[in-house]
Amino acid sequence: MLSVQEAANILQVTPQQVRNLCRDGKIRSERVGKSWIIDRIDLEEYCSSTSAGVAEDRLFYGLGIPKRTNKPIALSFFSGAMGMDIGLEQAGFQTLFASEIDNACRKTIVKNRPEIALVGDIREFCPQSVREISGLSLTDEIDLVVGGPPCQAFSTAGNRKGFEDDRGNVFLSFIDMIIGLRPRYAVIENVRGLLSAPLKHRPHNQRGKDFPDLTVDELPGGALHAILNKLEVAGYAVSFNLYNTANFGTPQQRERVVLICSRDGKKPPYLEPTNSADGSFGLPIWTTFKQAVDGLVSDNSEYISFPEKRLKYYRLLKSGENWRNLPDQLQREAMGKSYFSGGGKTGFLRRLHWNRPSPTLVTHPAMPATDLAHPEEDRPLSVQEYKRIQEFPDDWDIQGSILDKYKQIGNAVPVGLGFAIGRLIIKLLEGKKVQTFDGFPYSRYRNTSDTEWKMEFQATIERFEKQNILL
Repeated sequence: MLSVQEAANILQVTPQQVRNLCRDGKIRSERVGKSWIIDRIDLEEYCSSTSAGVAEDRLFYGLGIPKRTNKPIALSFFSGAMGMDIGLEQAGFQTLFASEIDNACRKTIVKNRPEIALVGDIREFCPQSVREISGLSLTDEIDLVVGGPPCQAFSTAGNRKGFEDDRGNVFLSFIDMIIGLRPRYAVIENVRGLLSAPLKHRPHNQRGKDFPDLTVDELPGGALHAILNKLEVAGYAVSFNLYNTANFGTPQQRERVVLICSRDGKKPPYLEPTNSADGSFGLPIWTTFKQAVDGLVSDNSEYISFPEKRLKYYRLLKSGENWRNLPDQLQREAMGKSYFSGGGKTGFLRRLHWNRPSPTLVTHPAMPATDLAHPEEDRPLSVQEYKRIQEFPDDWDIQGSILDKYKQIGNAVPVGLGFAIGRLIIKLLEGKKVQTFDGFPYSRYRNTSDTEWKMEFQATIERFEKQNILL
């Protein structure tokens, strides 16, 4: 009979990975106390079963121990297609660990970075097991933990249930993981809706004089307020801002909240922009779509098609135009009932502009309200153009169906933003000076930095107190 450690040595994996295989019945074993024992014959049968079976286990159990280098180390959670991690690697980090539950994303990770330890749902792992899987001891220093928890719970387009949504609970699990791992720095990336999401959502039909008063947790911003409290109690100083990725060289206007947490208790500085909209602050202007796709060979392009009823209008539109550039009668015909609805509706029948950054990439480029059409050709953007806009290397192999590929790339953190984050953390680790840009418009919205947000949230509390609505 073999112990977990002996089986791990034979398979050249970590003991935690062997325990996962035993728990899920992949290896026949017997539970003894808090551990497992394995018959050598059963282990040999597992090893010789089929190469495909072992490959599948590698996909779902991360079978492999990453080899350390002398670079600063990063552990990645909610890794997706690894846009953030590519940027961190370009800045000088080594990623030892990835966590992802989406099957297509997992295949992408294994295809491109087979040496990285890979796990699924982080709620099934504790900080100690994450260290073990990553090849780290309890005393090894972790330079950076980074992750972008599922954002739908905080999206302004959804129900905004915050942490009452299961995806919101995963966010809290990630905060607990950061605190348990105690990295020198942690980075949390999310959508703008995090700034105004409540910790607890109360339906509007359950508010008012006939219902209990709102609590702080139910106020706009209550979720972020709770996150900051947990991190600060654990000794982390936190700075955050809403960043337009076009300010970091990405050929795309995509705005994301980035929290930077420092274990030394010193508030970290903001990211250093590399570009500006108009060349102000002595920086180059934003990268355009045309620059992004320059030299891209179209012979092997992958893309889906627009329906013919939409193509008849696209044939009348030029680069940078949308439905509003059609004659009035055709506007009404093309938009139907949506013509009379509110909002800007700029995503309908939208061609990208050659000489501007792309709008925010979505997970499907041919949905009626969020079209992303080529500036001239009568088709949506291709997978290869998506990759260029998100700054993935051309040889980064995105796995899955064409819709899987659009989704993975559309959900990714742009590589340029990952690089800006990595470069900042490297400077902080090395004690180098970080350049500040007073008055820089990091995004198109106001009051989105930590300082402004905290003042606004406090004002919200005081306003509710004055109205005797707050408990």
